[in-house]
Amino acid sequence: RVLSKNRIAPHMTRVEFSGPDLDELMWTRGQDVVLEIPTDCGIARRHYTIRDHDAARRTLTIDFLLHGEGASGPWLDSLRTGDDVTAVGPRGHTYLRPADWHFFCGDETCIPGIFAMLESLPFGTKAFAFIEVDSEADIIPPCGSVQVNWVFRNCATPGPSKLLYDAIEEVVFPQGYGFAYVIGETSNVRAIRHRLIERGIPRERIASEGYWRPGRIGGHDHV
Repeated sequence: RVLSKNRIAPHMTRVEFSGPDLDELMWTRGQDVVLEIPTDCGIARRHYTIRDHDAARRTLTIDFLLHGEGASGPWLDSLRTGDDVTAVGPRGHTYLRPADWHFFCGDETCIPGIFAMLESLPFGTKAFAFIEVDSEADIIPPCGSVQVNWVFRNCATPGPSKLLYDAIEEVVFPQGYGFAYVIGETSNVRAIRHRLIERGIPRERIASEGYWRPGRIGGHDHV
């Protein structure tokens, strides 16, 4: 049930939900839930990363990126406090793993997942985070000690590009057991994953998932 809905950035809306059994939710940061969204053609099922979960309060928070496509836009516009929503989860293979250091990379669709993982890292943990957004207006400061490197498109169309690929070339990975999380537009995720493997990060230490790709509405790609 919807507790509140607030715009937290020009293109991001935060919705907090409550539920009588949310104290039983076993969530690993980075995972998502599937929401059932009513449309004129029936029920659309969409994946949304859990931004936060409070078992004691029995609440769950989701940050929705506003992009004007698909069934979720009109549904989110009409959503009001007290409305009921059906959700299934948690699910997903992109979640925080134990490691000596961490590398996070994605576009604005990944802010909720990356921030959820970043904010659970113990203070002083070595981590790198690169997030592509349109402009400085889209920056959302995380609650934690890790500095985020923001990469700006500057009004270019979101989608396949080398912005993030080129940005992370300057990163010098430390010694020790590291883990990489690469999420976002599918072709970008695939290219960055291959590059990380070339640079010596083993395949089994990379969680990679295509959250979206041009021309497709809904669903994820396992990369």
